[in-house]
Amino acid sequence: MARYIDITLTRRGVTCVAKLLDAEAPRTCDAVWNSLPLGVNAFHAKYARNEIYTLVDAFADEEPGLENPTITPIPGDVMYFEFAPWQLTPSTHGYGDVDTPAQGKIDLAVFYGRNNLLLNADFGFVPGTVFATIVRGLDEIAEASNDLWLRGVEGEVLRFDRHDGEL
Repeated sequence: MARYIDITLTRRGVTCVAKLLDAEAPRTCDAVWNSLPLGVNAFHAKYARNEIYTLVDAFADEEPGLENPTITPIPGDVMYFEFAPWQLTPSTHGYGDVDTPAQGKIDLAVFYGRNNLLLNADFGFVPGTVFATIVRGLDEIAEASNDLWLRGVEGEVLRFDRHDGEL
């Protein structure tokens, strides 16, 4: 039976629904599903282009590893990335202040437009796991994501929850 998640920009009050890709990324889907709800501060990508994301502490008992990988996500892809502490230092990426030690994080990301390339100037290509695809509300989340880019992310939360109800 298919499993679905709600992905919400809470301040903007916009939610989309994504179908988990259990056949393509079973370990990642289970790790995310078993840890919901997830999400804190929302960010808009600087390099990848049409991406919003949240950084959460590791939540899986065992990291799922790379499944269903890509470096060129398409609109509607929902992705999982594991970042080591050295990859997200406060001094280079602005996640915390310079006196805070760097910590590893899980990046849960939503891609809402075309022409994305997961390339980081510090360490090259960044493959991630595509674990879900948006099946309802892509246009609405794209519009809200553009607003996030134009007006800023302060006070916004990107939240992932289990979907309850009809599609």
